[in-house]
Amino acid sequence: MIRNTLLLALGFLIPAFAQAQNPPVRIILVGDSTVAPGNGWGPGFCALLTPKASCLNLAKNGRSSGSYRAEGLWDKATEAIRSSAPAAGTWVLIQFGHNDQPGKPGRSTDLATEFPVNMQRYADEVRAAGANPVLITPLTRRSFKQGRVTNDLDAWAAATRKVAADLGIPVLELNAESLAAVQQMGPVEANTLAMVPPPAMVAESAASGNSVPAPKTETTAGAAVFDYTHLGPKGSKFFGRMVANELTAAVPALRAYFK
Repeated sequence: MIRNTLLLALGFLIPAFAQAQNPPVRIILVGDSTVAPGNGWGPGFCALLTPKASCLNLAKNGRSSGSYRAEGLWDKATEAIRSSAPAAGTWVLIQFGHNDQPGKPGRSTDLATEFPVNMQRYADEVRAAGANPVLITPLTRRSFKQGRVTNDLDAWAAATRKVAADLGIPVLELNAESLAAVQQMGPVEANTLAMVPPPAMVAESAASGNSVPAPKTETTAGAAVFDYTHLGPKGSKFFGRMVANELTAAVPALRAYFK
């Protein structure tokens, strides 16, 4: 009995002691609405960190790799990166692509000549500021056609992957992994990851393996609506854990900072 009690006590004390030995680390998130507070995977990701790791989510709704910089948001991020770096350093996770696609005036970037240049510049400037850049391929949308997920972000994922390879920095394959997970769960279950439950017409179509366009609904400012892109608490937790797993696989030194 005494032996079992001692073993149980050690089981709690050893991880606590190990955690106490870890120097502080900081993780900063940069990206669009699929990362941002309120409707992205960022909150679910940050919730997994231990007290030794601070998490600053600077992602912003509606931004592309071009508009994020043009609006001065990157200047604020750079200021945060340079400010009093913790002992174990700063890691900056960067994900764009959704709003870089065509048809978004003032935000769209050219896939061949602008998007990769923007991503490389972010990574270069993170390094110049003394931090560690990590690129992330864009989270999949959860839209189905005849039972298959439509991956309209594959080209932006490939461009992100190439930039990371050229620079020799970590890349998290969120696009491929999230696509596989959404495909496996199917449209009915995938709809539960949204900000609000799907309307009746969407739910009915999902049961047949297809995603009809989400209805445009008039709402008050800030009110949640159903779509195939943004995340509610369940989706944030699900994909936040996915990003954490990808990050700790790519950067094993960060494993000790996750619950």
